[in-house]
Amino acid sequence: MSGSQTALKEANRAAVVEVLRRHGGLTQVELAGATGLSAATVSNIVRELSGSGLLEVRNTVRSGRRAQLVTLAHRTGIALGVHIGLRHLRVAVADTRHEVLAEQTLPLPFEHRIDTTLDRAARLLSELLDRVGGDEEEILGVGVGVPAPVDASTGVISVPGIMRGWDDVAIGHVMTKRLGRPVLVDNDANLGALAESRLGASRPFQDSVYVRASFGTGAGVMIAGRLHRGFAGTAGEIGHVQVDPTGDICLCGSRGCLNMVVGAQQLLASLRASRGPLTLQDLVTLANDGDPGCRQVVEDAGATIGTVVAGLSVALNPQCVVVGGELADTGEVLVGPVREAIRRRVLPNHIAPLEVVRGELGQRAEVMGAVMLVLESADVPTTVLDVPALASASE
Repeated sequence: MSGSQTALKEANRAAVVEVLRRHGGLTQVELAGATGLSAATVSNIVRELSGSGLLEVRNTVRSGRRAQLVTLAHRTGIALGVHIGLRHLRVAVADTRHEVLAEQTLPLPFEHRIDTTLDRAARLLSELLDRVGGDEEEILGVGVGVPAPVDASTGVISVPGIMRGWDDVAIGHVMTKRLGRPVLVDNDANLGALAESRLGASRPFQDSVYVRASFGTGAGVMIAGRLHRGFAGTAGEIGHVQVDPTGDICLCGSRGCLNMVVGAQQLLASLRASRGPLTLQDLVTLANDGDPGCRQVVEDAGATIGTVVAGLSVALNPQCVVVGGELADTGEVLVGPVREAIRRRVLPNHIAPLEVVRGELGQRAEVMGAVMLVLESADVPTTVLDVPALASASE
């Protein structure tokens, strides 16, 4: 009986923490409503976990009445992450334990303008910071990921034309002026590689490659546990490897790049005659539902991507290739052909065979990489939250 009561207490505490992760700061009344627990149970949990340092309680006003706002404790600071994709914006507020306190995703129009997008990102971060009850003085910095090669020292996109209208703009400087905090900018595939190596599928390995298969394709390279960006940030730009000498002209100016064969626009165009107009999410959903045409398109893309990644793997000899991005939401439909293409072309190393796996962080990988960029730059000691252990310790 005692064991079952302890397990129930731990489950209730975990439920409270999970709701706060998802929604940010809530009052105890709101916590009770969101978790389905009684007000007395929530009150006891908040008292115990705030005493152990996991939660923070501060005064606020709700509907004109005084209340107590409950948030996850920020510990030694807050890191802000931004992922600016070709068609979406994702922002997150996290603490030094890598715990996301609040996040939000918004769609973006095609070829979105830099000033509007950066303003929107700054506004969203301010709203999220307010939601979790954070103070600007707690902010350690802001990490920003973009789908283009970046000179990390200047925060400028290093290859013109990749993101129209974004050339020659020091993104970090512009965001620093808006937010008043240091801003670090990097390629989004690099950030995905960083996040998966610290928190996800490539944690056991020092040398790994992260492949982001989305509206375009890119790779991030980890060597000896550190990001390898190359000079001015163009390492891993596999989207601009030629795979079709007679193909269409790419944004970079070359002909038949990987992005012009397996980019979202090309994949969707190949389905338009038989499936009508689709979005990338439609393609993923239909492939997962067993649509043979959509599965064929994804499988072909995986085989083509795998052929290019095989060349990168022969040159770098990584221990692991992690596949992420929206297309990776199809699982083995994409990852299987990537793995098979690599297996056929990479030297068969029987001592350390190359592993090819799906990413563990999903669509969060890049924004979590932006957070990690800040935390590692600030040299803040970090730990991963273990809710059951903390709950047991407060018994």
